Amino acid sequence: MTLRHATPRYAPIIDALPAAVPFIGPETQERAAGAPFAARLGANENGFGPSPRAISAMSEAATDIWKYGDSESYHLRAALAAQHEVGAENILIGEGIDGLLGYLVRLFIAQGDAVVTSAGAYPTFNYHVKGFGGVIHTVPYANDHEDPTALIAKAVETGAKLIYIANPDNPMGTHHGAQKLQRMIEAVPSGSLLILDEAYVEFAPEGTSPAIDPNDPRVIRMRTFSKAYALAGARIGYALGHADLIGSFDKIRNHFGINRIAQAGALAAQADHAWLARGIAQVARAREEISRIARMHGLMPLPSATNFVALDCGADGAFAKRVLTELSARGIFVRMPFVAPQDRCIRVSCGPDAEIKAFAQALPEALRVARG
Repeated sequence: MTLRHATPRYAPIIDALPAAVPFIGPETQERAAGAPFAARLGANENGFGPSPRAISAMSEAATDIWKYGDSESYHLRAALAAQHEVGAENILIGEGIDGLLGYLVRLFIAQGDAVVTSAGAYPTFNYHVKGFGGVIHTVPYANDHEDPTALIAKAVETGAKLIYIANPDNPMGTHHGAQKLQRMIEAVPSGSLLILDEAYVEFAPEGTSPAIDPNDPRVIRMRTFSKAYALAGARIGYALGHADLIGSFDKIRNHFGINRIAQAGALAAQADHAWLARGIAQVARAREEISRIARMHGLMPLPSATNFVALDCGADGAFAKRVLTELSARGIFVRMPFVAPQDRCIRVSCGPDAEIKAFAQALPEALRVARG
């Protein structure tokens, strides 16, 4: 008897998608190299670590891990609502900003729908858009900054449903002031929604983030516990928006996607203001040290409002790629932008002194070999 194997009936779009992810993780690279990295400075993680209160809360919550997490994240939403002076109905907890972006795109984007972003901006947004058949329209950066005016103009031109901007920006680390972003919000065309990704806002100067108006339906803001709060592995973040928009996520989100340990850790971290301030200060010092090391070796650091520094290698993307490859060969994990002209840079995350020292030791030889 011959068994007949039916081919799985994928959605039509699947054949058109690349079998790729936005980022190759450091563990994947370590397995390929057969050795661990000496310095993990590529994923914009916070190597200074989470609040001891968060660690204690997560350890305690582990004994109850047999239970599903609270599907409403009630206590965390209440704490964040108090922090931002909004209602709990204006806050959605999700599996990091990446997870929230996936839900948002599912809510809005069908085959052929237009979205607008910057060429070379955070690629995970594009990953979700392509997965639902959306059409991505891009505008270039302007002097290594995302261009709010050009993004709005492209949204008007294309009838985009979604407009994406990160402030501060990844991968360049630059930022705009609150007034410019507020003008962008006010210019959002009818029928469009602005996604304001503020993953790095805790590291930015005061006056970077526009005031939160929970009744404004033109914008949804994304925040995370992955960066300043050092909980990247917990996969937890949140969105701030109009109550009607936030409520719509209940139609499609994974209601038990946030585990109890992550909820407990985020709640404790959010309350530990002293540890947050300590971490922000450590990042600021590390930014200065990375910049100093770069200048010593002829690289130009871009001003950064994040927990990483983009270093202009002074040539093209091919040269920057050689520098990155040589650093990797010496046990230093860093990344670089994908799109020219930003790809002339490498991007180095802030980290503990020992890892920054390892980067400093490896950089001169990496540059020597890259320069040939």
